[in-house]
Amino acid sequence: MAGVHVVTDSACDLTKERAAELGVEVVPLSIRFGNEEYTDGVDLSVEQFYEKLAQSEALPETAAPSPGAFADAFRKAKADGADSVVCVNLSSDLSATLQSAQNAAEAVKDDVEVRVVDSRSITAGLGTQVRLAAEAGTSGASLDEVVALVEDLSGRTKVYGCLDTLDNLKKGGRIGGAQHLLGSLLSIKPIVDVSSGKVEEAGKQRTRKKALAFLRDLVFEHEVVENLCVYHGAAPDLDEFLDLLAPRFSRDDVELGTIGPVIGTHGGPRVMGVTFQVGT
Repeated sequence: MAGVHVVTDSACDLTKERAAELGVEVVPLSIRFGNEEYTDGVDLSVEQFYEKLAQSEALPETAAPSPGAFADAFRKAKADGADSVVCVNLSSDLSATLQSAQNAAEAVKDDVEVRVVDSRSITAGLGTQVRLAAEAGTSGASLDEVVALVEDLSGRTKVYGCLDTLDNLKKGGRIGGAQHLLGSLLSIKPIVDVSSGKVEEAGKQRTRKKALAFLRDLVFEHEVVENLCVYHGAAPDLDEFLDLLAPRFSRDDVELGTIGPVIGTHGGPRVMGVTFQVGT
């Protein structure tokens, strides 16, 4: 189909079905458990990932896709009728993925025009930007209009996560501005803010129950909340958190999903995350 096509990476946590429905090409990152390497969503499902994570003593590692993988996706979009491509990637502060996409865009510039945009986000924060960009492209928006849309959404996207443990973030070196939380690893439930594209501290609570209430309050403090998503990493208390949101958001108002291996590697098991766009 002609028009602007959208490419992204697997940190968006869109299901295969959703990506296909949107006409979005998802370039997977790879996940390595020791000597075993998997391609996200290809030979490692989300369920398999969390099973392995629970059994693994060492933290798995993630690796950005190669420029060649992005170049293939851009050429496929062209073959599928794209006039141009917008590639929306996870935060450049957290991964080399965007750099890889930029290198690929340069490599294919004689074949198809590609604009690479930093979502400054992760998981459903990225996924929402990708979804809205794809819908705009399908509806006839121009390349400049789709890029402008993503840049606007990027500046308004909030991402908060309640971690059940800081171990994964610490081992993975992604602790960022939350460094000083480490002194009391065992006794706190940290809440992180990734709205800037970096991992920063949003708060810390003594119990999981209090941490989830704090996470709810971070949502409720905004008068206008658009595209609210609750994504989690095999969290057993999803229903309890949805009950906390219920005074303002019914379950039908919330998009639910699972945090995949790329972000789950660092967020750890039982992570609970919310993403949304604030009003202008």
